[in-house]
Amino acid sequence: MVLWVILLCTLVSSLLGGLYVLGVFRRRRPNEPPLDKGTIPWLGYLLEFRKDSSEFLKRMQRKHGDIFTVLIGGYYFTFVMDPFCFGTIVKESRSKLDFRTNAAQLVLRVFGYKPIEATHSIVHASSTKHLMGDGLTVLTQATMESFQKLLFNLSSGEKRVWQEENLFHYCYNIVFRAGYLALYGTEPPRGAGNKEEAEEQDRLHSNQLFQEFRKYDRLFPRLAFALLPPKDKREAERLKKHFWNMLSVKKVWQKDNISGWISDQDQLLAENGVPEYMRDRFMFMLLWAAQGNTGPTAFWLLLYLLKHPEALRAVRDEVDKVLRKSGQEVKAGSPPVTVTRDMLNQTPLLDGALEETLRLVAAPVLVRAVLEDTCLRTSSGTEFTLRKGDRLALFPHISVQMNPEIHEEPHKFKYDRFVNPDGTRKDFYRNGKKLKFVNMPWGAGVSTCPGRFFATAEMKLFVFLMLSHFDLELVNEEEEIPGIDVSRWGFGTMQPVRDVRFRYRPRF
Repeated sequence: MVLWVILLCTLVSSLLGGLYVLGVFRRRRPNEPPLDKGTIPWLGYLLEFRKDSSEFLKRMQRKHGDIFTVLIGGYYFTFVMDPFCFGTIVKESRSKLDFRTNAAQLVLRVFGYKPIEATHSIVHASSTKHLMGDGLTVLTQATMESFQKLLFNLSSGEKRVWQEENLFHYCYNIVFRAGYLALYGTEPPRGAGNKEEAEEQDRLHSNQLFQEFRKYDRLFPRLAFALLPPKDKREAERLKKHFWNMLSVKKVWQKDNISGWISDQDQLLAENGVPEYMRDRFMFMLLWAAQGNTGPTAFWLLLYLLKHPEALRAVRDEVDKVLRKSGQEVKAGSPPVTVTRDMLNQTPLLDGALEETLRLVAAPVLVRAVLEDTCLRTSSGTEFTLRKGDRLALFPHISVQMNPEIHEEPHKFKYDRFVNPDGTRKDFYRNGKKLKFVNMPWGAGVSTCPGRFFATAEMKLFVFLMLSHFDLELVNEEEEIPGIDVSRWGFGTMQPVRDVRFRYRPRF
């Protein structure tokens, strides 16, 4: 009899525990945001959020207002859509709102890397040293040389002959490979006079790496949500191992011209006791972080310029002006121009066109783990309590970037939206009150992307060179701008549902 009582109690406890995990007992407490658990226990709104995050959040905002809590895959996410709350959130201490908890779980799942306590400080210190200031000047020069190696090898021997390509593939391929070579180093010449052979190996190897990277890139969104079917999951594991091998620290240290950003981080991880196999995985994580969004963004920027002739003329005129000021000229038989970081700092229209592109296509979800009950006051004066154990999320693409109260005609590309006639930055308002955050492609606060200055320089270099050296046009001038792949909401720059054909030829 006693045994049956014990078994019954155990069964009831397990059942109650399971129901708790599924979210059956969750109730909204006083002063908490509206709670919406959906109809499916534990999953909640995971499938709907995964299908189209943007449309789902718009629907929730219409239903509940600017702050609401929803159940997504066993976690309760409180989404804050009021942009006037963003400053308070990004400044809140890590003891209350911590961005590392969610990030650590994600990088372990998708890259196999388990962060140590010092990982964030190592990345931040190395990025400050090498991706900003004088370090960025050095890395910009290395990236410039990589672009020259890739772009002008493709067009060698051509006499103003049109070449056709798929624009997304072309941009992603070239930008990825240039960044990879600048960061991870180049093949050392095997003996005197073998520089050309080493450069050809760089071109071949970087292209092969890009092909494998694209395979992984296509799987990434479903992998991040742990929704891969068995076949794709096996392929993802194969690709992970491939990159752990190809980017292993042993192979990287055999290269010439390794960037300080890569070498310093590996040395610091080793000094902190991180084993070599885990540092191999860290190298893969850095590659995706550095190159997973720059190529797609460069595609959108060039596409918007090609679809808006007045924008293309204005930006190209600015590029030509900067070139003349530097004493360089593109003409038949002349060597490729050299673009410096100083030259890139003289292009307010190109800056504005890039920022407008990011406003339209960058859609990260910024997540914080709520480590203790926290009070949040909205712009209307209402106070909500964020519950310990939940996650706080911002989705700036909807709340600021595409908000018609902030950006007039938000779905239109306006290359000078962010730029005053004198080249200074415009201010933006909502309900007559000036906004601090009007475009957040790089995140904000302590989780701001540390590589944003390098990424910006990389994309601007590519477009600067393309506009300097080539005539560009769409094969079909009437072709509509393709829609976006909604499965990638929340993971940085959106990708198109289809590619676009374009052609290019030397300008002179």
